[in-house]
Amino acid sequence: MSETTPSPAPGSGIPESGNAAGRDEREVARFVERFALNLTESGFPRMAARVFARVLVEDEGSCTAAELARSLQVSAAAVSGAVRYLIRVGLLSREREPGMRRDHYRVSDDMWYEAFAQRDSQFLQWEATLREGAATLGPDTSAGARLDETRRFFEFLRAELPRLMEKWRAHHRDDPERDAGEP
Repeated sequence: MSETTPSPAPGSGIPESGNAAGRDEREVARFVERFALNLTESGFPRMAARVFARVLVEDEGSCTAAELARSLQVSAAAVSGAVRYLIRVGLLSREREPGMRRDHYRVSDDMWYEAFAQRDSQFLQWEATLREGAATLGPDTSAGARLDETRRFFEFLRAELPRLMEKWRAHHRDDPERDAGEP
């Protein structure tokens, strides 16, 4: 990704600077690209990272595929693949208003909580596969020991995650900063 962030495209529907809410859309676009780069560097597919970051900055927390394609200056096909990925990992949901023809892709306020809460079955699957691999390689081999250590790590995460998630819920519920930005 380049150091420069493209300005909103003419006719994209995104004002170059400022809007009714006082947002500078050029700065918003720059933020979207910076955050997308952070996500990409941590393993997200590039287009999924851009789509996620764009939906995240919308006050409504949702966009249509056409809005995403226009604001990110990409094809509808690129958006389609990205939203499929984001829905699969639990960071976006697809919604359709009654009587409307277009899907809206939405982030929830507790998207990270939900995404991590859904990992239990994945951790169980990984643990079973790693246990099998460690047994296949033998516990006395370096590779077998490495697989077993990895299995024990995921077992630990799975055991600790519910407590950590509950701790987050309590913190979030009691956080005075939580409502500070709301009118």
